[in-house]
Amino acid sequence: MSGMRVIGLAGWSGAGKTTLLVRAIPVLVSHGLKVATLKHAHHDFETDRPGKDSYAHRQAGASEVIVSSGRRWAQIHELGDQQELTLPQLLRKVSPCDLVIVEGFKREPIPKIEVHRTANGRSPLYPTDPLIVAIASDVPFEDARVPVVGLDDIEAVAKVMRDTARPLDEVLETLTVSTV
Repeated sequence: MSGMRVIGLAGWSGAGKTTLLVRAIPVLVSHGLKVATLKHAHHDFETDRPGKDSYAHRQAGASEVIVSSGRRWAQIHELGDQQELTLPQLLRKVSPCDLVIVEGFKREPIPKIEVHRTANGRSPLYPTDPLIVAIASDVPFEDARVPVVGLDDIEAVAKVMRDTARPLDEVLETLTVSTV
C-alpha cells in the first residue's frame, strides 16, 4: 500500500462498527500497516475527564490544549461557536499513515464497508448507497453487488479494508466536488 488510503465503516448504531474496528486494527498492523482512525462523535464528547489538568484548562477558556508525554501527545481544539469541521478538513489533519479508517460519517461520499448485524433489525444500507464497496455481516447477501465477508472473519475484513481503500487525494477530490 503506497500513500495514505481511506476507507469508511458505515452501519446503523449497534451494528458493531467499533468492535469490528478494534478487532481489525491489530490484524492490519500485523501486516505492516500504520493505521489511523477518524471517528465522528456526539455533540459534546469529552476526551479528557474532570479532575485532569487539560479539562481544567479547557473549562477555564483555553481554545486549544496540547497534552504531551514521553509516550503520546493529544491536541484538543474547542470550537466554541465555530462550525464543526468537515470530513475533508479532518482528513487533512491526519498524520501520514498507510490507512485511515473513518467511522461514523455514513452519509459522506467516501468508499465504505457496511457493518450489518441481523439482530439490529435494520435494513441494509448497501442497496441505496452506491459507495458501499463491501459488506461485513453475520448473514450472507447473495444479491449484493459487492464482496460480503463474515463479521467474525477478521482476516477477511482486514483484507477487504486494504483492498477497497482509496487514495486520500481521490477521496478528498470526491468530497470537495460533492460539497460544492
